[in-house]
Amino acid sequence: MSPDLPQPARRRLAWRCRRGMKELDLLLSGWLETQFEQASQAQRSRFEALLELPDPQLALYLLGGQRPQAADLSAVVDAILAAPRIMSRAGGGGNLP
Repeated sequence: MSPDLPQPARRRLAWRCRRGMKELDLLLSGWLETQFEQASQAQRSRFEALLELPDPQLALYLLGGQRPQAADLSAVVDAILAAPRIMSRAGGGGNLP
């Protein structure tokens, strides 16, 4: 994918970021919206590979403190978790971290 992601490809990725848990939706969609354009091609590919994982596995990696064994997936998990506090941007008074 090029640095300027075509709109149909962006919509497909946004759809794939929609998961069964609101917290995963916020983390994945937030990273797509705020970090994906600046990410390297390798990071983009790893992000897409991460989206192939089932929700329970993603939850363990992004919310449960577990680490993927594959270094490439571990790197993208780190990037998502290190991104500016995506989940704390919820409207005032929310109880998200």
